[in-house]
Amino acid sequence: MPHSTTPFRAIVMMTLCLLHAPVRAEPVGEVDTAFRWLGRDDRVVVEAYDDPKVRGVTCYVSRARTGGVKGTVGLAEDRAEASIACRQVAETVGFAEKLPRQEDVFTERMSILFKRLHVVRLVDPRRNTLVYLAYSDKLIDGSPQNSVSAVPIPSATPIPVK
Repeated sequence: MPHSTTPFRAIVMMTLCLLHAPVRAEPVGEVDTAFRWLGRDDRVVVEAYDDPKVRGVTCYVSRARTGGVKGTVGLAEDRAEASIACRQVAETVGFAEKLPRQEDVFTERMSILFKRLHVVRLVDPRRNTLVYLAYSDKLIDGSPQNSVSAVPIPSATPIPVK
């Protein structure tokens, strides 16, 4: 009988892994900003990130991507600049669980070593608003450049805070 529980366990484990899978960017579009003779051109990309704990909210992040040979093979360091716009994209907003007052929601590598783009969700319970902050960090020297966006939640749907 032990063999009959093995497929069930495998399904449960796969489901748990999917529930905790990292948030992935969905490409929306890009524009070229500089021609490169070899490799991809420099460009600005726009990607959509659905908040994994807030159903009905999507953040759109635009940022520079370095081209050339280094950029094509993933060795270039992208600029520490990003812009963010988050919106309610469904008729109603729902919450998968109580939200911490501040949480790193999305991160993505911007260079081969030590540089990451972060999107942090902050909860403003007094105004029933979700605030999203985009910034980059680096092991030694992060960038103060940042961008912020806010999504007001209807008062009939209070934000559950931890």
